[in-house]
Amino acid sequence: MKPKVIAIAGPTASGKTKMAIDLAKKINSEIVSADSRLVYKGFDIASAKPVEEEQEGIKHYLIDIVEPEFDYSAGNYYEDAKKAIAEILSKGKTPIIAGGTGLYFKILLENYDLPRVEANHELRKELDKREKEDLLDEIKILDEASYNRLKDSNKRRIVRALEVMKILNKPFSEVSTLKEPEYEVEWLCPPMESREWLYERINKRVDLMVEQGIVDETKFLLKKHGRIKNFVDTIGYKEILTYLDGEATLDAALDKLKQHTRNFAKRQLTWFRRNPELRIRI
Repeated sequence: MKPKVIAIAGPTASGKTKMAIDLAKKINSEIVSADSRLVYKGFDIASAKPVEEEQEGIKHYLIDIVEPEFDYSAGNYYEDAKKAIAEILSKGKTPIIAGGTGLYFKILLENYDLPRVEANHELRKELDKREKEDLLDEIKILDEASYNRLKDSNKRRIVRALEVMKILNKPFSEVSTLKEPEYEVEWLCPPMESREWLYERINKRVDLMVEQGIVDETKFLLKKHGRIKNFVDTIGYKEILTYLDGEATLDAALDKLKQHTRNFAKRQLTWFRRNPELRIRI
């Protein structure tokens, strides 16, 4: 029999963290984060990283594990998450995987197998200079099947797909294969009343981020790390940077942050709806 894990997936601000902690307390379990920003040290307020008090004594894995300069890939996540799951299972507990990064769930718990191709940082840098639409146009010419799958993805994933195609000289759809899922998964999604309800929670979360000090956190990270890609591309920091750079008022920057977060939640909902076992009711 395959080991059992519980997956709690959904859009940002939907209540995944609380649901996971409440369940972990109830069944005496531990939590593996599935969030591409929680891995970075110092990315606290913008990522809504649960502080120690919020974790309520439940052990969390894959939070604060690398510096922002490190380009933490889905492949890195797969290896690290498997180790965390094995550790939790060795204690006789059922692991809870909780987060909002759809690709992490797909490669860890579904049947998607990412190609293991070493990064070509020079090629990636060149591709990253181009507009997202231009990259998608090239992918459509090279591999229409991959274009249809990637057209709603973020730019980082699109760049990686084109990078792999150029390195291997093969369509991405030929090198991204399917595999037998490794775990028996119980899929859960936090209950959400409506899309308007979710968007209101997002707006309130941004207001809370201001109270918690997201402006000072952005200043601190800027001074410590400079304008590295993982920092300036993170929702929360990139909007506050427009305020710090004098390009927008604070109110305008926060309005953009709310809008960008709502747009991100919409993309997450689109992604997660592709999983027939994950029942999303809004």
